[in-house]
Amino acid sequence: MSARFELHGTFLSGPTYKVGLALSLAGEPFDYVHVSLRDGEHKQSAYMSKQRYGQVPLLVDRSNGRQLCQSAAILEYLADKLGKFGGATLDERLEIREWLFWDFDRLAPPIYRTRAIKAGYRKGGPEILEMYATEAPLALGVLDKHLAGRDWMVGEGVSIADIDIFGVLTYAAEGGFDLSAYTNIAAWMKRMEALPGFGAQPGLLPQASREAA
Repeated sequence: MSARFELHGTFLSGPTYKVGLALSLAGEPFDYVHVSLRDGEHKQSAYMSKQRYGQVPLLVDRSNGRQLCQSAAILEYLADKLGKFGGATLDERLEIREWLFWDFDRLAPPIYRTRAIKAGYRKGGPEILEMYATEAPLALGVLDKHLAGRDWMVGEGVSIADIDIFGVLTYAAEGGFDLSAYTNIAAWMKRMEALPGFGAQPGLLPQASREAA
């Protein structure tokens, strides 16, 4: 019997990893379909008929046929449908959404894009790297201050805010960002890594298509 969820993406993609991590932490098996960005599979009509932006990830919910785009929107959908990681109250749900938007605006761009430039996936000169080298510590400082005296981003348990932000910070070293000075972030990341169902990247996402075990 096929798994309920089918995740399309590439193992190098941070946003794809976020979705895979959420499914893994929820104990939800998923089929994985590798999308070759190098071969332009994400821009083919068959793929874009499901993922309107021609990006990864794409999540297909086979229980109802929904085809979902954008990692933050997918995380919210999974929290709603699986009843996990979505926050215990309305206030928590609103704060979780704030952190998702903050991450997209302040944290992900300098880390993801610096990583991509250094790996040769994205073009960018010294002035761009310098800008991101200034922006990243500002965002990390905000995050480290927020995590002081708390175990999780929002409330008393893991939420999609934790999953979303972890899915960025796990790539920080590849962008040349040292997190060791941010003691609250470092402790929080260790708590994330100790969760049942946690899967590190590389490892959680395969380099080829794979059906759920």
